[in-house]
Amino acid sequence: MTEVNGPGRDPGGLRVADGGAGERREAGRPVGPRAAGQRRRRPPWRAAFFAVALAAAVAGGIWAVLGSKFFVVRSVQVSGTSPLVSRAQVLAAAGIPPGLPLIRLNDATVARRVERIRQVASAQVSTNWPDSVAISIAVRVPVFAVAQGRDYALLDQAGVDVTTAARRPARLPLFVPGQGVGVAQLQGNQGVHAAAGVLAELPPGIARQVRSVTAATSSDVSLRLADGAVVVWGGVGGAAEKDRALAVLMRRHAQLYDVSAPGTAVTRG
Repeated sequence: MTEVNGPGRDPGGLRVADGGAGERREAGRPVGPRAAGQRRRRPPWRAAFFAVALAAAVAGGIWAVLGSKFFVVRSVQVSGTSPLVSRAQVLAAAGIPPGLPLIRLNDATVARRVERIRQVASAQVSTNWPDSVAISIAVRVPVFAVAQGRDYALLDQAGVDVTTAARRPARLPLFVPGQGVGVAQLQGNQGVHAAAGVLAELPPGIARQVRSVTAATSSDVSLRLADGAVVVWGGVGGAAEKDRALAVLMRRHAQLYDVSAPGTAVTRG
């Protein structure tokens, strides 16, 4: 008996496309070129919806940071203060208003404002989310006293006039500037910087005896001791060799000890 092939089957029994219908079937659904194209294209309203949603999210984030009351300055911590620089001075110089959105705070700008305080050597500012700011300062430390009329200007190692005292503090040696050099001209002076470096490298026993320091240049530092003797130290550097040479020379009492060249150290008087 001969089997008659039905529609959609070839003589081998395989399913074939129905040329009359002009489309394939997959799992019972038409998947012709037109249907596939419709499935690939998204409705225009969907793209618009996602664009609006993204814009709303961005706007909400900006509002939360810039305009909300959650990320604003509520407190300012200050560290590193001293009797020379109070917390109130730092806050006044910083100029950070309460309620300022943290995103609008420029740390570097605030630090520069604080460093305008004469007694402040440096300042660091950091933003602590969500609602505070920290300011850390390094206060200038006087190392010399300079006669200024009846008073004394107290200078740090950079020659900055930190403060004024009616009497010379016993712990600070007198710095003797060159002829015609005023206190204002000592700021940034290399001689002052070198003299401070020499004081820092002196043995403690000698440092306590220093009453005055002169430094015409950065390589010509001399120290006058409590007994009136003068130590010609020279410039900064070679402290260990100079210390040893000075210890040997001071075994004999003299008016001048020259250790500026340790290999040829000499005494006079």
